[in-house]
Amino acid sequence: QVQLVESGGGSVQVGGSLRLSCAASGFTYSAYCMGWFRQAPGKEREGVATISTNGGSTYYADSMKGRFTISRDNAKNTLDLQINSLKPEDTAMYYCAARRARSYGAELCGLQFDYNYWGQGTQVTVSS
Repeated sequence: QVQLVESGGGSVQVGGSLRLSCAASGFTYSAYCMGWFRQAPGKEREGVATISTNGGSTYYADSMKGRFTISRDNAKNTLDLQINSLKPEDTAMYYCAARRARSYGAELCGLQFDYNYWGQGTQVTVSS
């Protein structure tokens, strides 16, 4: 079955950097859109970034552009999220997610589409 396992979270100071990773298994990784989402305490889950099956297209939430970089390695079945210049408002649980890409025409990997499979999350805490 689909399994997504996040790692790399932790406690960092304002201005620091983190690289989150997601290890995927149980499905044909290269046929799936992948993404990162986050949920802060008391807030709704929000999209951070998603990526197409071959990594050629990336999609970022407007507020995430510039400090967040999503990437994938289809040879290793991994998904990464580099976060720079961390701010206290980045404190959240970060989730890796997958969505089967459409096999014809546009893949439909953007943030606006439903992602069906989720990991357990990795906590990021930013303190000043």
